[in-house]
Amino acid sequence: MRVFVTGATGFIGTPVVKDLIAAGHQVLGVARSDEGANAISAIGAEVLRGSLEDLDSLRKGASASDAVIHLGFVHDWSNFAKSCEIDRRAIEALGSVLAGSDRPLIVTGGLAGLAAPGQIATEDQTISPDFPFPRVSEQTALSLKGVRASAMRLPQVHDPVRQGLITPLIAVYREKGACAYLGDGQNRWPAAHVLDVARLYRLAIEKAEPNARYHAVAEEGVSMRDIAETIGRRLNLPVKSIAPQEAQAFFGWLGTFAAYDMAASSEQTRRKLGWQPTGPGLIADLEQLIDSAQ
Repeated sequence: MRVFVTGATGFIGTPVVKDLIAAGHQVLGVARSDEGANAISAIGAEVLRGSLEDLDSLRKGASASDAVIHLGFVHDWSNFAKSCEIDRRAIEALGSVLAGSDRPLIVTGGLAGLAAPGQIATEDQTISPDFPFPRVSEQTALSLKGVRASAMRLPQVHDPVRQGLITPLIAVYREKGACAYLGDGQNRWPAAHVLDVARLYRLAIEKAEPNARYHAVAEEGVSMRDIAETIGRRLNLPVKSIAPQEAQAFFGWLGTFAAYDMAASSEQTRRKLGWQPTGPGLIADLEQLIDSAQ
């Protein structure tokens, strides 16, 4: 199968491309720069010059492929709404080519807004229309007419170098000189190692189940208190609880996320796709990250 991958040079995209190629698939990856093009070529994939805002390049890539994995996203937190609009338009452009062809599209979303605090989100739950979040990747893809679309919901994807939202969280802790959590710190963030996630994308595109929602979750939920205490111990910073109303002042744009309880199950995903994550846990990789930074 020839798979078109957006975000092919990214933290998750690169191991996805490598896993696809190792399994015998061909990959066409989007590159915005010479550096990106060289990186894609170096791991054995074909290069398509373009970007998420160059909709013609996205249509061209989708037209030339048997399947599409949409991993690209403009991570500009200073103008998040604009990044989400770019994402929406990119998905619609990809869908315009795939409609009626039975060629699969997998888009990338998250796990916030699915379950009430204290509950564990499952794959059959849908995002509440009242959830105040401008990223609508999943909603856009699954509403496309005649497109064999599915959504991959990501947790905190980690290795010893990066840990999703926890990487900027560490920067906040360093700046503030303390590691804070809200209230009792028992709100949970799910997690999975990046190589496990890469393998899951490949299994999902091979299965190509329409209107599916997959959870790339190895650990259902790691408490924010455990995360803060691990980082505090390794950085020799004090760990403290702060009140919810202090979240924005302390965390900045991360304040909303710091309050979420996002625990999620991957039971259905594992059963349907035969996925068994084997990578190290989030806390283990956090320990390695901090060790390497000292």
